[in-house]
Amino acid sequence: MVKEGRAYRAYHAKEAWKNLAKAYFDEAKWFHEGYIPSMEEYMRVATASAGHTTLTTMSLLGMGDIVTKESFEWLLNDPKILRASNTIGRLMDDIVSSKFEKERGHVASAVDCYRKQYGVSDDQEIIDAFNKQIVDSWKDINEEFLRPTSVPMPILVLVLNLTRVADLLYKKDDGFTHVGKVMKDSVASYFIDPAPL
Repeated sequence: MVKEGRAYRAYHAKEAWKNLAKAYFDEAKWFHEGYIPSMEEYMRVATASAGHTTLTTMSLLGMGDIVTKESFEWLLNDPKILRASNTIGRLMDDIVSSKFEKERGHVASAVDCYRKQYGVSDDQEIIDAFNKQIVDSWKDINEEFLRPTSVPMPILVLVLNLTRVADLLYKKDDGFTHVGKVMKDSVASYFIDPAPL
């Protein structure tokens, strides 16, 4: 990267890892203190630990000439599409995994934070509120594709595809932690079973 004048990419990768580590540290601190943050504070930290920003940054490292310093600067400015992607991944994960994670001793989830902040006891009401946020976040992602942007389309598609993975993993169950039939069938349909002609 140095020979090609792309050393700035390594700097951004290092910063992404630092931000991810800080988010994990914050969550660990909350867990050990039994702290339940506000939804705003939770989403700021938990979306960083969801990893979409880090994965996007790491993916940009190898995308060739299409990626510029401006692409990384765009990413650092927390663009709407990335916020939406992080929100979708975090809320979908918390909807399907919060009960299991609570049983195994995990940091407060978005469900816990929402319940505390808004005094809502009905889990379904919380899930409905999160599903509305998820739908709105998908609209934000779609909107980013409808107008000229400061970054090339392949970078937007990268963020979209990361969001699609989160949607696949957490649509009905926690397919990341508990790989089941739906996930196995999905992988098989993409990579093993031939497509009928």
